[in-house]
Amino acid sequence: MTGPLTATTAPLTGLRVLDLATLFAGPLAATMLGDFGAEVIKVEHPRKPDPSRGHGPSKDGVGLWWKLLGRNKRTMTLDLSAPGGRETLLRLAATADVIVENFRPGTLEKWDLGWEELSAANPRLVLTRVTGFGQFGPYSRRPGFGTLAEAMSGFAAITGEPDGPPTLPPFGLADSIAGLATAYAVMTALAARDRTGKGQVVDMAIIEPILTVLGPQPLWYDQLGHVQPRTGNRSTNNAPRNTYRTADGSWVAVSTSAQSIAERVMRLVGRPELISEPWFASGADRAAHADVLDGAVGGWIARHTRAEVIEAFEKAEAAVAPIQDVRDVMTDPQYAALDTVTTVDDPELGPLRMQNVLFRLSETPGSIGWAGRPHGADTEEVLTELGLTEGEIAGLREEGAL
Repeated sequence: MTGPLTATTAPLTGLRVLDLATLFAGPLAATMLGDFGAEVIKVEHPRKPDPSRGHGPSKDGVGLWWKLLGRNKRTMTLDLSAPGGRETLLRLAATADVIVENFRPGTLEKWDLGWEELSAANPRLVLTRVTGFGQFGPYSRRPGFGTLAEAMSGFAAITGEPDGPPTLPPFGLADSIAGLATAYAVMTALAARDRTGKGQVVDMAIIEPILTVLGPQPLWYDQLGHVQPRTGNRSTNNAPRNTYRTADGSWVAVSTSAQSIAERVMRLVGRPELISEPWFASGADRAAHADVLDGAVGGWIARHTRAEVIEAFEKAEAAVAPIQDVRDVMTDPQYAALDTVTTVDDPELGPLRMQNVLFRLSETPGSIGWAGRPHGADTEEVLTELGLTEGEIAGLREEGAL
């Protein structure tokens, strides 16, 4: 699913998105919209590009993370704090459907670019505000990052071994979840606009979506006073559920969320008598006997190679998966069949392999037209399309607004 986006295949064709955000949650939401045909214009500060261009490894001085996050976006520069930059943004806003921004609350207002001014320029606009803590409340003015959301939400508290410290993820988990939620929020606001004819403000706090995906912890605490502990790879809801080392030094993960699967696993590993135990009949009771079950499953797996384990579990219709690193992912036959990691031709770096669009649509699929473009590559083109003359563009450059 790579190649040019067309009006006949892209469901969001005709939607214009201004991506004013930096780092991950807001820009990722704009990427998701661009993957399905929205025209996304990435607006960056002339002298301070999106920091994601410099995050992580680079090749030939070109940041690779940006190639993923900036795909399907045209790039332009604009200093919103400069008078000419402010006026230009208002002109752009008049042509847009969505603005995505993640400035601290009050920043746009300080530049006279708040909802009052933007909605006056375009009453149909959806202003999407992505911040760490939301637009109001005691923490709203604090700097906010995904790491803080992972800490505050309860995620870190339940992650790690029981006798170990709370553990943060080694990637942008909260930001990514918020990015997906923001794309959903934008589409919801646009659906409402279809009925009312009016735009509105989306207030996305990064601390909230991760709390949603953590499940019913607030409900458990409210009703039972229950606080979920750290359990490592084990679950309090079922067992056996863990990672197990194979005879050839690899690792596999086993899940037995369904009772029938748990029974198949115990037959497979040669311990069918455990199925008759009174405690085996429920997932929670099995979890209370995880030591016994892990010993049975882990002992059997330790005597077989990874290939043998996978083959035996598949034959028994039991749930297993290899623990894969990125090298395995790149060659995994299921990912290959789905084209999950696809190839994108890039004029700067040549063919690039990156994650494909998030899901498949049978009639109006998304696609990747291009990887992230250089800083400000499309500035003059976008402004010329907006109706600015060469003299006006030159004036903005002289002012430092571009």
